[in-house]
Amino acid sequence: MGKIMLIESNVGGNFRMRSILAAASAGRALSGEEAEMLPRLLPGGFIDLLAAAGAARAAGRSIPFTCGIINAKSGRCGEDCAFCAQSRYHDSGVAAHPLVGEEKLLARAESLAKTGVTYMGIVTSGVSLAGRDFDRVCLAARRISQEVGIRLCASLGLLADDQALALKEAGFTSYHHNLESAGSYYSRICTTHTYQSRVDTVRKVAAAGLRVCSGGIFGLGEGWAQRLEMSMTLGELGVDSIPINFLTPIAGTPLENAPGLDAREALAVIALFRLMHPERDIVVCGGRGRTLGQWENSLFFAGANGLMLGDYLTTLGTPLEKDLAMLRFMGVMGLAENG
Repeated sequence: MGKIMLIESNVGGNFRMRSILAAASAGRALSGEEAEMLPRLLPGGFIDLLAAAGAARAAGRSIPFTCGIINAKSGRCGEDCAFCAQSRYHDSGVAAHPLVGEEKLLARAESLAKTGVTYMGIVTSGVSLAGRDFDRVCLAARRISQEVGIRLCASLGLLADDQALALKEAGFTSYHHNLESAGSYYSRICTTHTYQSRVDTVRKVAAAGLRVCSGGIFGLGEGWAQRLEMSMTLGELGVDSIPINFLTPIAGTPLENAPGLDAREALAVIALFRLMHPERDIVVCGGRGRTLGQWENSLFFAGANGLMLGDYLTTLGTPLEKDLAMLRFMGVMGLAENG
């Protein structure tokens, strides 16, 4: 009898949350106070959480899209981000190389465009990119914009005001710069630059008129309170797209033994961000195959509308043909039949 009463009590305690989810299903953004209640639905109300997030995605203005990246400059980074294989502070054995040439950037853009990918991200290691390397990226972007039918996103670290404007003039439509985690948790992840410097770069990008892509990594040891805090910060900054990454522990980094998230918690994270940002793009990126496993196609039901295809910066992604087959089966976008 005691067990039955406990179950009934839990159902009654979740009644308000279920009412809130019903409203969120129609596309109303959850407030921070409402979102605080979401973890109470787990695990018993998991299916309701996903149903609401999926409905919110359908009710919002976000459309399906894909992105792919090129690791244009790798390793030797002077920052100490605890999750990153490219930091010179960590003995990860990652291969390092200087900025790749214009022809390689162009070839990658052409390859992604043939696959039907919407965005190509040019990513470089280090706290920022400046001088000749920055100019070379801009020159390559101009050529890609003229010759290849793909939108360009840059991920070059911290930016100065004039750099954000220069990127837009060169043909970039988006800039990616993750907050990584909540401000209250950030010092446990990185000590060589501040959280405020990341926020400032996001604001500079928005001021320049570029589409802002900013999110974080989950499974760093943060809790639901920190996830909610980061989500609220992204809302205050008015970002356009929120990339969600799941930690892939890499040998030689401080988080090499981190347990990461299970698939259900990872899907609940996607749902949280969709329900708080019903009209923003929610794109699932690094670590999804490892974390979601057989439940990978459920990310769309959890509210995602974007997907990163191909390999990541230093780790392998899901094989491209497998991703294309999933996307065709789900009918979420019209990709080229030839893959």
